[in-house]
Order: sequence, then structure tokens, then C-alpha cells
Amino acid sequence: MTESFPPNPAPPFPPNPARSSPPRHAVVIGGSMAGLLAAAVLAEHAAVTIIDADTLPELPEPRRGLPQARHVHVMWSGGARAIEDILPGIMEDWTEAGAIRRSLPTDLVTKTAQGWIPRYGEKQFNISCSRDLLDSVVRARVIALEGVTTLQRSRVRSLEGSAARITGVRVDTPEEEGRLVTADLVVDASGRGSRARSWLQALGVHGIRQAEVDSGLVYATRIFEAPAGAHEMGFPIVNVQSDPRVPVPGQTATIVPIENGQWQATLSGTRGGQPTADPDEFIPFAKGIRDPIVGELLEGKKPLTDVAVTQGTANRRIFFEKADLPDGFFAVGDSVATFNPLYGQGMTVAAQGLLAVRALLRSKGGLAHPSVGMEAQRALAPQVATAWELATSQDILYPGATGMKPRAGAGLLNSYVSRLMTGATTREELTAAFLEVITMTSPPTYWVRPSVVWQVLRASDRGELKAPPLTAAERTVAGLDQEADPVEAR
Repeated sequence: MTESFPPNPAPPFPPNPARSSPPRHAVVIGGSMAGLLAAAVLAEHAAVTIIDADTLPELPEPRRGLPQARHVHVMWSGGARAIEDILPGIMEDWTEAGAIRRSLPTDLVTKTAQGWIPRYGEKQFNISCSRDLLDSVVRARVIALEGVTTLQRSRVRSLEGSAARITGVRVDTPEEEGRLVTADLVVDASGRGSRARSWLQALGVHGIRQAEVDSGLVYATRIFEAPAGAHEMGFPIVNVQSDPRVPVPGQTATIVPIENGQWQATLSGTRGGQPTADPDEFIPFAKGIRDPIVGELLEGKKPLTDVAVTQGTANRRIFFEKADLPDGFFAVGDSVATFNPLYGQGMTVAAQGLLAVRALLRSKGGLAHPSVGMEAQRALAPQVATAWELATSQDILYPGATGMKPRAGAGLLNSYVSRLMTGATTREELTAAFLEVITMTSPPTYWVRPSVVWQVLRASDRGELKAPPLTAAERTVAGLDQEADPVEAR
């Protein structure tokens, strides 16, 4: 159900004996992926109002509040499984809408810092499509849930309540400024531009610590028409990563086949090596990184969009879980932590964290439990911490990077991971272990299991691939020079 202006204090909904009595009301600030999933989790226990500054489109369309949607997004298997748990059948809904399920590493041609990953049989998977499609399918499912309404074209001005308890929000709507919307629980999912920290400080909540690691990363994306036959044959994702061990700006290039027979190509560069919005420089940049394959694949292809550029991609984390938060509030998604988009962690971290919140609410009997907000914030923290360590331990190594330095012992750990990654270029067992963690299916502790350590000790680069593992058929459909001795996929 969708309404522009639901009644205050809470929108009506049909009686549901599974809900707490008396009826509860939750407000979710932000209608992006994290906010939608939060609403789905809370809808088991309360009526939910999603408040968003945009008009939320019914179809896969861009919106002003999500500018990063223009760039490559892949949903790792760890995140897809978590969202499937929250919204059963969502993976089928995505593929029916045009998304592509990709086997990893079978449908992946990627050069990591250590080399090319062989295309073994499926170990994990991802969902490839535009971010607009990902969100639209989830949005349709969530807004259709019983008791979920939206308040669109509306901007939250402040939190209401005190340092002890949040009781609602103050909202500017098209019809009324400063409207009070009361709630038993307020969830901030407003994203990278969240004002929650300052809102809480205005209520007397202090000591909310923030950390940041900024590599100066800039993203540039352009969509191209895929060559004839590429979509039908299941052309793989192609990706060339940077090597943070080398003291030069980190540059990457990626092509992800998406819906409607299109290739979405994203370039990135850290401080001193960023891409620009100049369309004439897009392909030369891609050809100038560690391997030119992405630029070669794009050469001669028809561009369908201009070059979209995004700056301000620093890793930033707000330690809400360590502060004395008022009851009736927690934050999720990019409001808590933003990560270098290169690693594709944001949506997965939010989904897995909200699964933990769902388990908490179910065990505690819903929103009536005292301090449910603070406990929810702490339940989210482990997933955030894991992603934070993975992202910042790499980004701080690039020239000119600023922010918190690696913890003691990080060098030894990085050496171990580097050896594991070397083994992933030649040993199927280590390729599987690499993907197990990168797709956020298992935590990094998986890498120190005895069976994995044994494989790492035996790792070497003997027999590594010397060229992108594209098949002859893939090279032909892409129009590449066949004299390059294509490497057949394993």
C-alpha cells in the first residue's frame, strides 16, 4: 500500500494477531535498499512508514537521492541469500525482471592483485543488473507488505524526543512543514548524507565517534550496447583490479553485462590517478591500467550514455553501537558505514545485519522490548566491522590515502592473504576459499581454517594464467583479435 500522506500518528492496517498489542508504529528514514529491507523486517511487528525525499518510481528508473546507482552494482551471493531470507522469492523476481545470475568464477574474468582467476565450476554467484532494477524489484515487494506505507517528497528535519527516548520525527512535506510523525521506533537508513549524528547531538547525545579512510577514489561509468550475440551466450563479467602493494594510484576497470543487452562499464582511480568525465578519455583510461582487456572490449562499441562521475567515496564509519543511544532508535546501511564501492559490500552488510535484527526482534517479542534500538544497533555491528576491516586495510595502502592506520599485526595478516590470493590463481580449493569470503558468505576467519591454511602453505603461482581467460567464442563475439591466443576457460 502506498500513500503520499499517511495519518498521524500511524497509518491504519488490518488487525494482525502476530503483531504486538497495542499496535506499534515504526518510521524508516530512507527508501533505498537498506531502508526497504528494514521496513520488511519491522513489518512483522508494526505498521511501518518509509519517509523519502524523492518520489519513489514504480519502474527501474534513476532517482536524485541515489546518484551512485549510475555505477556498477553486483549483489554478492552472501547478500542475495540474506535478502532471499527476508523476502522469499526475490532472486526469481530479479531474474524475471531482467537480472542475470552469474556463477562464480565460471562467469567471471578477473585479474586480482596476484593474477587471473581460473574459471572453475561454480563456488558462489552474484546477481548482475543495474542498481535501479535491483531496488525497484525489492521496493515493489516491500511496499506491497501489509501495514507498510510511504511518505514521499518529504524530508526529515529532526528526531523528536530526548537523550533517553526517541518518540518520532519532525518532517517537512509538500503540504506541511514540521509535521510530527510519532513512532515507537525510528530507523535511520538515509545513507551517506545521514544527519543522524547531528540530530542526536541536538538532543544531548554526545560521544558518537567517527572514523574515516579516504583513498581519494573517483568512479566513472558509461553504458554501452553489447555486441550482437553477447547476451545470448552469457558473456562474462570482466574486471581488472589494482594492486595496493605497488605504491602507485590504484586503478580498476570493469564491464558487467546487465539487462536489456547492455554493458555497464565502470572505471575507478585513487588519488593521483582518477578517471574524468571526458568521453574521449574513457577507453584510453581502461586500456592504460594493469591489463588493457576492458578497454579493448569497449573499443568500437556504441555508447548509450554520457560518462557519469562520482567523487566522495571515502570509507566512513560511525560507531553508534559504542555510544549511549536513546531507546527507540537505530541506524543501518550507509548511515552507519560507507565503504569503497569497489568491494561491493554495502547492500550485503545491510541485509545480513538486518537478518540479525530480525532474529533479535523475534526473540524479544518485537518493539515492546526495552532498549530494542540499542540492542539492534549492536546486532548490526559485527557485519559492519568485518567489511570495514576488509576495505580499509587495502585502501589505506594507496598513495595519499588518509585516515586511521592499520592495526598492529596487519602486515603479517596481509602477507598471509596475499599468499592465499596467489594460490587462488592456480588452486581450485583456494579460489573457492577466496570467493567464500569476498562474496560475504563466510567471515574472514574462514581463511584461517586448518584446511585452508594447509592449502595456503602449498600455494604458488606455478601454472598461473598469462592472459585473460576468455574463450575463443567470447573473443569472437566481442570482436577481439584472434591472433592473441585466447585462453580457454577451465
